Amino acid sequence: MFVRTAALLLSSLAALPAAAACVGESYLDRMTPQQEAQLSAAVADMPYAEGLIWRATKEDAAITVIGTMHIYDPRLDDLRAALSETVATADLVMLEATPEEEAKLQQLITSEPDRLFIMDGPTLPDLLDEDTWQMISTAATERGIPGFMAAKMQPWYLSLTLAVPSCAMTDMIAGIRGLDQMIIQDAEAAGVPMQAVEPYTTLFDLFKDDSFDEQVDMLRVSMLVPELQEQMFVAMLDRYFAEDVGRLWEMSRIAMSDVPDLDPIEANGMFDEMEESLLNTRNRNWIPVITEATSTHDDIVVAVGAGHLIGESGVLQLLENEGWSIARVE
Repeated sequence: MFVRTAALLLSSLAALPAAAACVGESYLDRMTPQQEAQLSAAVADMPYAEGLIWRATKEDAAITVIGTMHIYDPRLDDLRAALSETVATADLVMLEATPEEEAKLQQLITSEPDRLFIMDGPTLPDLLDEDTWQMISTAATERGIPGFMAAKMQPWYLSLTLAVPSCAMTDMIAGIRGLDQMIIQDAEAAGVPMQAVEPYTTLFDLFKDDSFDEQVDMLRVSMLVPELQEQMFVAMLDRYFAEDVGRLWEMSRIAMSDVPDLDPIEANGMFDEMEESLLNTRNRNWIPVITEATSTHDDIVVAVGAGHLIGESGVLQLLENEGWSIARVE
């Protein structure tokens, strides 16, 4: 649902679709005064809540940290141009996934299809009530996924896929990518080596401990308010290009209160759990990998989903805790 939408926008390894067609009402425009006050309070003291490009320095080493968006939007072209020289002159570019990791991931899916698909036993139409399955099947069809294929997807994988609004799916199959891919292309053109900050199996590992029933419950919840999902997507894009990343993330938390029949305490717990696994744990795991790279490289670019930059457990604060000096690049 909203948590997974935010995760896709900010954290997912997958190639995601162009979002230029997602226009219309923004979730920010429908927030109540109480929600607006809650949002402002949530980001008031958040470390590194604003900004997409930062410079971390320590002794003779320097790291340019870039908050990326994994989907394409035409507004990314100017950002790419502004970063091209930084990427081309770096000693190393670090990303969530390099082309090597993406190739390994594709090989794994081919050799172990059960990681994404139900290979034996009952499929989703057998496990869900008729109304819920029809809602899911319709949503999948709107995104170009045939019902028979959706029926065999692992619930967590289908939930991730349906988190992308139908308005944003047109270019998915075409492989149009976001800022991460642009940086990869520029690094390849300049002959700059690349390294991943985490194993290519990370996406699978994030959900492997969820029971099948838990995955199905998340899938049900994700179908409750599709119109709100599109409003969230519009708002997220708007806040990203305003470099207002903290507000983008906390907006997702608040939006869960608008999901009908979802207990607020349970919703907040779900969000906290997802935030810890998708952002915080990964951030902590990345810091030793990044800092070790600085022992052999003087000028590094680290390009990761923008959500990883913010907060007490964000990459920037964790680097600061390690003695790095952090400055925003305007």
